[in-house]
Amino acid sequence: MFFVFGPSGQIYRGGSGKLAQLAPVQRVQRPQGLRARALESDAAPRHTGAVKAQTAQQQRLQEAAAAYVQTEQGPDQPRLPVLRVADMMTVGAVTLPPEMPAHDAWLALARQRVAQAPVVNAQGRVVGLLLRADIAPVDLLPQPAAVPQAIARARRSVSEAMVSPVPTVAAHTELRRVAPVLLDTGLPGLPVTDDAGVLQGFITRTDILRAVVADPPLDLWS
Repeated sequence: MFFVFGPSGQIYRGGSGKLAQLAPVQRVQRPQGLRARALESDAAPRHTGAVKAQTAQQQRLQEAAAAYVQTEQGPDQPRLPVLRVADMMTVGAVTLPPEMPAHDAWLALARQRVAQAPVVNAQGRVVGLLLRADIAPVDLLPQPAAVPQAIARARRSVSEAMVSPVPTVAAHTELRRVAPVLLDTGLPGLPVTDDAGVLQGFITRTDILRAVVADPPLDLWS
């Protein structure tokens, strides 16, 4: 079961098949908060952080490819039943209020070493999802001509920078149902909520990959 929540409440309740048909739930376009597109050239030196991020991404792709090859070799033990979101989600996930300044939110995510966090209102209901890639702290600025725009981006509130409306998933949903939604939306993870939007946890692509390579292995495609 999947839901879509925004500041006004629940927009959708149902299966994953119709999520892509909803106008508000479009594939996320990854803005580069630390990059001045108009001034950047191919010859410009790459930021050390960008190089590290690319290296980490390549490593994740290699891990995913290795996990896929392992499934072709067949399990050494009988496969377990398909796991559900509740078995792999992070309980007690980091959350952010919509009124928090984006700069403070960036620091909070950096301290917790997470790339995204659900945005919840005073009632504990999910209203959006903030991605660290969409914001930048004041002290990390692009080239001089883009400094005013970068400062303005860093001074936005969470409610201005978050992805909203955002899809969420029920804890009893099968893991294999989550993967297509992550691919279709481009999101790195989904908040786990009840049908009222109250946050129960968070499920990421890394959680699903961890389930695939678990020992004994899982048959997510049966």
